[in-house]
Amino acid sequence: MQKFTISFLLLITLLLPWSVQSAPLTLIYAGDFNGELEPCGCSEGGNYGGILRRSTTLKALRSEQPDLVAISAGQLLANESSRDQLKSEYVLKGFSTFNYDAVALRWRDLAYGVEFIDDYNIPWLAGNWKDSGDTVTRSRKIERDSVTLRVFSWLSPKRSPFRQMDQSQWLTMDDMAVVQRGLKAASEHGELTVLLTAWPLRKVQREFDLADVDILVVRAGHEVFSEPQMAGDTLVLKPGSRGMRLGRVDLEFSNGKVDQYKHQVIEMPESVADDEKLREWYNDYNAKVKAAYLAEAEIKKALASGERDYLGAESCASCHQSQFDSWQSTKHATAFSTLENVGKSFDPDCIVCHTVGFDQGGFIDFVMTPELMNVQCENCHGAGKAHVESTGEQATVNQQMPPLARCQQCHVGSHSPDFKFEAYWPKIAH
Repeated sequence: MQKFTISFLLLITLLLPWSVQSAPLTLIYAGDFNGELEPCGCSEGGNYGGILRRSTTLKALRSEQPDLVAISAGQLLANESSRDQLKSEYVLKGFSTFNYDAVALRWRDLAYGVEFIDDYNIPWLAGNWKDSGDTVTRSRKIERDSVTLRVFSWLSPKRSPFRQMDQSQWLTMDDMAVVQRGLKAASEHGELTVLLTAWPLRKVQREFDLADVDILVVRAGHEVFSEPQMAGDTLVLKPGSRGMRLGRVDLEFSNGKVDQYKHQVIEMPESVADDEKLREWYNDYNAKVKAAYLAEAEIKKALASGERDYLGAESCASCHQSQFDSWQSTKHATAFSTLENVGKSFDPDCIVCHTVGFDQGGFIDFVMTPELMNVQCENCHGAGKAHVESTGEQATVNQQMPPLARCQQCHVGSHSPDFKFEAYWPKIAH
């Protein structure tokens, strides 16, 4: 039984004596983007790739082949420093203009919570996602003339950075059979199946039955694409990373299987023009980066002069002793130790919610500013210097902020998936 869907115009052919049918398809694919809005490459060859050039390249490819299919193995974002959140926001904004057909969701893409990726037109998928919905689906159906594709991916719970906080089960099902059944059903319906993974080929072969997988994308190599190979009837593609290049494979099918393919790696050197339609997006990003840098410089100047707006809970105790005593009995008072217990006490993305005023002129490290470790008064009420110096005459910075909003500065998204204000507030009420 042929696995690609035959258009109405070709039905007549099926009534004739049996013959091999062929349906061409152009597939554009890529691997780990790694938050590289504009990859740096200080070499004689210059920089390759980047969102501005990828946009130009995809438009040129679509003008040549309007029905091409574009897929990505995901990991669009990076979260290696506290500065990566701004870059990630703009990566998503830029990527959403590409009109991809399917993008595999990876754990790094969830670094700032599901809500962070929710507002962008990106077709995320994870075959074992627990609550398949509008933002993340378990598969993506793509129809092109005489071919229907069904794309799946696997998001391994074992690689979840949330495992020690018991959150991976909230997001995914630890059951490969869910994806395997989806592949089998798609195959039986005559759909061409694509599986996107972050594993090398040998591991995929150990964990999955590839009998129902027509095209497999495996773990990306460092920057450079590999030549495709056949594993039985499965075409295996290994992309490069950092968004520096794109892969193109022109496919023909026979009896529902990949029959022939022609592969090309598309370079995006400096000779590829930037897409001027994204110029405003790019300038806006650079302006935000500049503003963040200048703000950080001002904070460092204040710290160097011995001035800072965050004082620590001990400064509050002289006037608010009962509240201070109540705080000391809560988990907030030992929040930094929870990071130390799971090896995250040097991760800026974790430190920011387990200390006072990190990256805002407060906590620097546990040697220079130990008094600002843990979640304290100023996390919720705002920097207290002006309030203390005025002996309480000047209100705290966050005086007008609703209680729920104060909590949601940290208790949001994948960082605190089961947060409910009415349940959490009694634990710290004072």
